[in-house]
Amino acid sequence: MVTEERIDALVAGMFKEIRFQDEPRGLYDPLRYMIEIGGKRVRPRLCLTTYSFFSDDFGESILSPAAALEVFHSFTLMHDDIMDHSPMRRGMPTVWKKWGEDSAILSGDVMLIDSYRRISKAPHSALGKVMHLFSETSAKVCDGQQYDMEFESVEEVSMPEYDKMIGLKTAVLIACSAEMGAVIGGATEEQCRALYEYGYKLGMAFQVADDYLDTFGDEKVFGKPIGGDIVNGKKTWLTVRTLEKIADRQAFLEVFGRKAASRSEKDAKIREVRDIYVGNGVDADAKREIGKFTAEALSAAEGAGLGADNLEMLTNFANKLVGRAK
Repeated sequence: MVTEERIDALVAGMFKEIRFQDEPRGLYDPLRYMIEIGGKRVRPRLCLTTYSFFSDDFGESILSPAAALEVFHSFTLMHDDIMDHSPMRRGMPTVWKKWGEDSAILSGDVMLIDSYRRISKAPHSALGKVMHLFSETSAKVCDGQQYDMEFESVEEVSMPEYDKMIGLKTAVLIACSAEMGAVIGGATEEQCRALYEYGYKLGMAFQVADDYLDTFGDEKVFGKPIGGDIVNGKKTWLTVRTLEKIADRQAFLEVFGRKAASRSEKDAKIREVRDIYVGNGVDADAKREIGKFTAEALSAAEGAGLGADNLEMLTNFANKLVGRAK
């Protein structure tokens, strides 16, 4: 059996040795920067984990596609940061702040292309299915980002609409990662479906946890300023749930939509909105939702017929991913 420590070592080695083209440096330095500033490597780690249930041969045909998932994710972050005007990512200046918007757009484009180059190294026997899965997922992530942007121009969003958006923007790539490892490892169709569902539900839990931590997390751990979603008036799970529960919806919308320019104005807005969340029990609701999605993920995994040791690995993976918000 492949251990979690082996997976961790493989992921660490994968990104220590990853290489991009040298020139022109203005195009490729942002790619190196995005990889060097780190991250949890959730997607390649999950891909290698599910692969390990069916094979222990960790050659280029699995390591390259697994790395592609992180490269693609980094591309989405690079472009998201431009659209969200985010100045920090993982505690460091975002690419557009460091190199400018034009360079960030072009570097993001080449990062997307690079991810497909790496996906193409999947074994021939699985390449068609892997390429289809990755392409479908990539398109869905863009769909989710578009919905997210459209939500900025409407006053209210329903919970089903919000769940659909985060399912596309966040959950499908984690689901893709889980299924991709299984496909390359030689899993059955039933096992692939079960692991996709595990990844999807875990991705939903992860996004709700991310929304929660943006308001209630520790900035040093979270890697970006706390309260950014509130300052920018960005609709999150907490916002949507508040509008479902609160008596004076208009009063909340006025506070939430208030512009905040100075540091004192931002701090005041964050404090007021956070107090409304807590006063309506939305912080506790978010924790329950995270727990619900996590339980559904683990229930889906049980349908893959993997055995107790492998299920324990998936349980540990889930707990590490959302544990800060539980």
